[in-house]
Amino acid sequence: MLRIWGRLNSHNVKKVVWLADELALPYERIDTGGAFGMDHAYVAKNPNRLIPTIEDGDFILWESNAILRYLADAHPDTGMWPGSPRQRALADRWMDWQFGYADAQRDAFLNLVRKAPDKRDAAAVARSVSACARLLTIVNDALAADPWLSGSRFGIGDIPMGVYAHTWFALPIERPELCHLADWHRRLQERPGYASRVMIPLT
Repeated sequence: MLRIWGRLNSHNVKKVVWLADELALPYERIDTGGAFGMDHAYVAKNPNRLIPTIEDGDFILWESNAILRYLADAHPDTGMWPGSPRQRALADRWMDWQFGYADAQRDAFLNLVRKAPDKRDAAAVARSVSACARLLTIVNDALAADPWLSGSRFGIGDIPMGVYAHTWFALPIERPELCHLADWHRRLQERPGYASRVMIPLT
């Protein structure tokens, strides 16, 4: 059975657990990181002291997007990882692009979710929200041309940004109207794995 180490309130852990649900994989998730800490056995698996890490039989892998690619490629019958190199690349670019977006969203998330109101940096939140809005305009324009970031059908390219989209829409902020982004987010909510694993309260 697949084992996934990581606390579920982590964006990167959500990615992996959501994909495992999409692939209908049996798995065990072990709370690790944050308040749960990391024991020596875990650090031996992932010397970066980050989450998630997976163990698939005797194979250990860390880095969330590498895990997504591995799981999708290991189950080609699901169609999550396109057979065409060009289609794979078009989906794959959004997985790498997400890291830059995560940097932009970090200050808004940390201040509004993980800091007490009297400890928040309002200027940092404003800069973060503005940067996110600019970047999400790019996503919105892409979704005006194709229904999914993966192309004509839902796929692996939708998962990383799908996790961060939940946070964007859940944060107590003013957001510009991006209709294609909002429609994509609405359709993601119809997927059981997204609703149960990603759309949990922000903590």
